[in-house]
Amino acid sequence: MSSSNKKKPLRDLQFLPHVIVIGGGFGGIATARGLADRGVRVTVIDQHNFHTFLPLLYQVATAGLEPADVAYPIRTIFGNATNVDFRHGKVKEVHHATNQIILEDGSEIDYDHLVVATGATASFFGIPGASQYSLPLYSLADARRLRNRLLLSLEEAEVRALSGPITLNFVVVGGGPTGVETAGALSELIRLVIKRDGLRIEPTTVHVILVDREKRLLLNFPERGSAYARMELDRIGVEMQFDRIVTEVTDHSLRFADGSELEAAAVIWAAGLTTVGTLAHTLSDEHGPGGRAPVTSDLRLVGSQNVWAVGDAAAIPSTDGFLPQLAPVAIQSGKKCAQNILATINGKATEPLKYRNKGIMATIGRHAAIAKVPGIGIIRGTAGWLAWLGLHLWYLVGFRNKIRVLINWTWRYFDWPSGPRLIVADAETAE
Repeated sequence: MSSSNKKKPLRDLQFLPHVIVIGGGFGGIATARGLADRGVRVTVIDQHNFHTFLPLLYQVATAGLEPADVAYPIRTIFGNATNVDFRHGKVKEVHHATNQIILEDGSEIDYDHLVVATGATASFFGIPGASQYSLPLYSLADARRLRNRLLLSLEEAEVRALSGPITLNFVVVGGGPTGVETAGALSELIRLVIKRDGLRIEPTTVHVILVDREKRLLLNFPERGSAYARMELDRIGVEMQFDRIVTEVTDHSLRFADGSELEAAAVIWAAGLTTVGTLAHTLSDEHGPGGRAPVTSDLRLVGSQNVWAVGDAAAIPSTDGFLPQLAPVAIQSGKKCAQNILATINGKATEPLKYRNKGIMATIGRHAAIAKVPGIGIIRGTAGWLAWLGLHLWYLVGFRNKIRVLINWTWRYFDWPSGPRLIVADAETAE
């Protein structure tokens, strides 16, 4: 690194306006990038020292990718930014009156502008046992924990199969993109593990079951898109149950509103998002959908002049309600937030976020995907799958990660090696 790219000493930056960005996800990284090498001092704070590419977590959970393939150090992302620093920690509270944040270790940090990009977490809708016994998929630790459970269940099933017939159910709750992608990848993983790793389990005794309270999959897609996803899932062996309302989750089963019960070796929870329990939910007495922080069209917290919220943490108004909790929304809102902070500091007017809808996608196994693209319509099959691959590689952070994922996808398309199918002992205790 040349001397011109080294971090400037704090004494050279201390008189610049201080912008704190809480969260190293899509929204937080986009905001900090928009402020890099500009006339502000930026501190990114996150409880993890890496950015996680959330759309590919399910591939880590189903042993398609390694954890390192979807994570990238935040310090490395901003290594050449002279005015951006990283602080490893978790923010406990925000003091609006004094323009301070308090970290869990007791540290107090002053800010001139604060950006909350803390994302969202799994919503269990108050269902008894769901938060305790089901496995969500919203962090790298979640993905590793789920992979451990899946592989351990198969190992234990082989031992039980020596004593007689078995039935092994893996249940995915939620028929949105995450649920569809996870169910498809899980079904392929099970067939692969039994065949390639020599497990003495009859494949017909292992079931991947997707349950949803709605009458069809992928509600954000047209009905013909939902029908295609259902056909592809059925083709790769995923069982689907609709109009099923989960009322309780236990350590080895689910119970439904009709009184029936379904045994499960693992329950994967992909049923919804909430910000309840995150910092964003504490910013205001008012809340948007899912507990999100209410913001104005320029992304300022309602009632504040210097606190902003972006991405999944924010209830961003749109012409038909609020913008969805999607990666493109987080990225675009982060960029606009950075522009508006700079405008405010320079005494200029802010601008509303004009979201450009780039469509939504879901992959179904290794050969099929479905995409809804504005102006084009529905793309499905191999074309949709190739579009899905290209888009995810484009947004993946870090050239090294792009190359690693491309190589892994190519290799596993033709010959799936055994590397990622590892039971890592510390995954259960990771946070």
